[in-house]
Amino acid sequence: MSALPPAVSWVLWCAGAYFLGSVPFGLIIGKIKGVDIRKSGSGNIGATNAMRALGKPAGLLCFFLDVCKGALPVIFSGMYFSLLASSDIPPADAARWMLVGLCAVLGHMFPIFLRFKGGKGVATGFGMLAAFYPVITFPALGALAVWYVVMKTTRYVSVASCAAALSIPLLLVAWRASLGTDQLAASWPFLVLTALLAAGVIYKHRANLARVRAGTENKVGSPATSE
Repeated sequence: MSALPPAVSWVLWCAGAYFLGSVPFGLIIGKIKGVDIRKSGSGNIGATNAMRALGKPAGLLCFFLDVCKGALPVIFSGMYFSLLASSDIPPADAARWMLVGLCAVLGHMFPIFLRFKGGKGVATGFGMLAAFYPVITFPALGALAVWYVVMKTTRYVSVASCAAALSIPLLLVAWRASLGTDQLAASWPFLVLTALLAAGVIYKHRANLARVRAGTENKVGSPATSE
């Protein structure tokens, strides 16, 4: 059993998740290579701009690290509170566990180390959701497939990211419903989380979506990518 009161433990996990999420891996990788990615392309610190500014290997490394900083707080807090790999989680515990993951994503979007000007939360959000095993893992993987199909079809990373984020609540409902009405009813805290994350991703992409409507958003493979 925990030596600390559960409420204190949850607060510490949330704080740790936020600070880990705030680590700007894209900026750090860029600095190591002598490039400030905030002054290149879209100026975003996420993996897409890192890939454009620093090259594919650096961009993939940034993506991996951003996924990890969303996944690790969820995995380790889930292990600490014996929630990981459980399909029968009390709603109150589910809400607290989700808050840990949400804090990691908020750290990436609004990092304290960069005056709250961060990335768009796609890679970190994916890592966070996939780590809620098994409740959201499979819907998150389905959303990754949605992202790939939409990106290949439209060649807009921003549109693919928003489509994937919107698909997760729908995929979560469909998957949990297939397991039975009891499983679906118990999933409402996670449905709230995925809906909030989708809203946050779309909000962070609002400028990209405006450029898509105006026909000025750059596509994958164009000389400059403004994701």
